[in-house]
Amino acid sequence: MLHIVDIQSAAFPAHPASNQPDRPQKTIPVTKSALPSFEEYTDEIRELWASGWLTNNGAKHQQLEHELIDYLGVEHISLFTNGHLALETAIEALGLTGEVITTPFTFASTSHALIRKGLTPVYGDIRPDDFTLDASKLERLITTKTSAILPVHVYGNVCDVEAIEAIAKRHNLKVIYDAAHTFGVNVNGRGIGTFGDISMFSFHATKVFHTIEGGALTYNDPALKARFDQLKNFGITGPETVEVPGGNAKMNEFQAAMGLCNLRHIDETITRRKRVREQYDALLKNVNGVRILTPQPGVETNHSYYPIILTAEQNRRDELHDALAQEGIFTRKYFYPLVTDYAWNHNRFASRRTPVAREIAERVLTLPLYPDLALEDVTRICTMIQERMMKR
Repeated sequence: MLHIVDIQSAAFPAHPASNQPDRPQKTIPVTKSALPSFEEYTDEIRELWASGWLTNNGAKHQQLEHELIDYLGVEHISLFTNGHLALETAIEALGLTGEVITTPFTFASTSHALIRKGLTPVYGDIRPDDFTLDASKLERLITTKTSAILPVHVYGNVCDVEAIEAIAKRHNLKVIYDAAHTFGVNVNGRGIGTFGDISMFSFHATKVFHTIEGGALTYNDPALKARFDQLKNFGITGPETVEVPGGNAKMNEFQAAMGLCNLRHIDETITRRKRVREQYDALLKNVNGVRILTPQPGVETNHSYYPIILTAEQNRRDELHDALAQEGIFTRKYFYPLVTDYAWNHNRFASRRTPVAREIAERVLTLPLYPDLALEDVTRICTMIQERMMKR
């Protein structure tokens, strides 16, 4: 049985009830975590008390790796304690240097991983239809210092993987995909984790599939496995050998156990998310001033987020965000601000150089979406949006 619990992460703090005494009793958060039953999880972790093996590539860790390889349709996978450390490990393992082309329309982790590994992010604009890196504008950004491209699949939408692959081959560049939003997504029957040199998945509690915290790298080159194992475990290669200065990014057995439980229910989770998305589509497709995303041809998505774009000349995104919050409906300006507008990035890169990304960031609003969101609540949300958009 699948349970859903409200999740408030450090990245997206709660709206304290104490500060909003007039808030309606029933609230709708922007996301909730899917959980197995308490009994299912305790049954899964029971043997850990017998074995005493809590981390360091234990039986649960190994089992989850095998099951994820089958589910994602990938050749190889390595698990990590979170997606960010997985991404830093991928960057280090490929020996990237100089500049890496990426997108400003992403979560902080993407750029921060590059900066923390001594690289210079170079930001390309995004496509207005699916918000992924615009491959048609990539080559003008390539210099003699460019070593890789780091595109981001967004909201379950996928990048133009064929065009990016062709550009990378033409210029001898590595490709690491930030696939945090695309667990279980397929492109023409092919798992999203099979594209590029490496794909990074986040298994954070707010994602479609989670291990509480967690992440993974998928890849086709088997030689990367040993390199990842070194870097995520202090560089240790044996009882008395440490070959590189690695870090500590191992997934523990309790995380892996949660993943094993959630993987049993993942198809149900995605199906229920699809039902919510279809209700939104039906009710919002003809609302003036609101643009919804259309499905990508050949892409089997995971319905991870539901973004809308406020298209009226007078941008009313913030007004709508606040009005819904007053009624206990919490939405997210996701992604806003652009990475290039962060305080640490001032004077490094002007967001006017990526005008599509800047426009989308200023007008996007992601609506509540989780497996047990009642369809009547979706109707309530859509009715409120329509009413607000009719007020001029």
